[in-house]
Amino acid sequence: MIQVERLSKRYGSIKAVDRLTFAVGRGEIVGLLGPNGAGKTTTMRMLTTFLPPTSGRAVLSGHDVLDESLEVRRKVGYLPENVPLYHEMRVREYLTFRAKLKDVPRPRRRAEIARVIARCQLGEVEDRILGQLSKGYRQRVGLAEAMVRDPDILILDEPTAGLDPLQIREVRALIRELGDRHTILLSTHVMTEVEAVCGRVIIIAQGRIALDDRLDRLQAENAIAVEARGPAEAIRAVLEKVPGTEKVILTGRDGDHAAFKVQARGGADLREELATRLFQNGWPVRRLDLKRTTLEDRFIQAVAQEELAADAEAA
Repeated sequence: MIQVERLSKRYGSIKAVDRLTFAVGRGEIVGLLGPNGAGKTTTMRMLTTFLPPTSGRAVLSGHDVLDESLEVRRKVGYLPENVPLYHEMRVREYLTFRAKLKDVPRPRRRAEIARVIARCQLGEVEDRILGQLSKGYRQRVGLAEAMVRDPDILILDEPTAGLDPLQIREVRALIRELGDRHTILLSTHVMTEVEAVCGRVIIIAQGRIALDDRLDRLQAENAIAVEARGPAEAIRAVLEKVPGTEKVILTGRDGDHAAFKVQARGGADLREELATRLFQNGWPVRRLDLKRTTLEDRFIQAVAQEELAADAEAA
């Protein structure tokens, strides 16, 4: 549904987005993460035809963002970070106006407005003036507008910004539900939001992709921290022979104690077998912990690696 090939955006000598390449299939919910200034919003604006790319290509629902921008806009619902609303209009009036702009046929228009109002739980404020609504309700109006005409693709930039905890839970549930029939690209700074609704994460740093992987694979990459008293190289040799061990890394020494990070295939928990082998060799164990990899860990690691690569390239 979304095909991006070497997409770039430059402002003079500044690379806001640098040769992004990725694809998002039908029904996927993909989280787009990155530090401030990484290029997330610029990428979303190019995909929604609000900004032209400097180079590269993007195709959404079979239509090129440069050559077929009007067709792309018909197939994509976009919720920007700062929702642009006409504050003097009423909720239903505004959604009707947007439905007309999106070419929703007149016989279907009333039913379409009722559908998005119900889905975004706006019934109690549908006759109120937009400028009098709380930020949370204005955010939900923006989400409802993005859903008008039932687009193939939803691109959401910070969709829960300004919502209270109950509203956040409701919007997340709605996004998961929408993923059954829509392709969703979601940008957020909230790691728990990605973990709650996304099946895949793309991390952007320095305008480039630092990581692109499924969330379940990232979360399965556990490591076991081991500290034991004894000769470091002999301990490592024994740990490496434990079935299921993929890699053993010496992480430090403290007197007679040696510390290791043990990576297991498939994220298996090998603590019992590791402890048994250490005790059999007479090496007292001081520490044996399973350290689960979090999305925050992978985010920091991926961003740091990309920054180092960018500094080396500049040098």
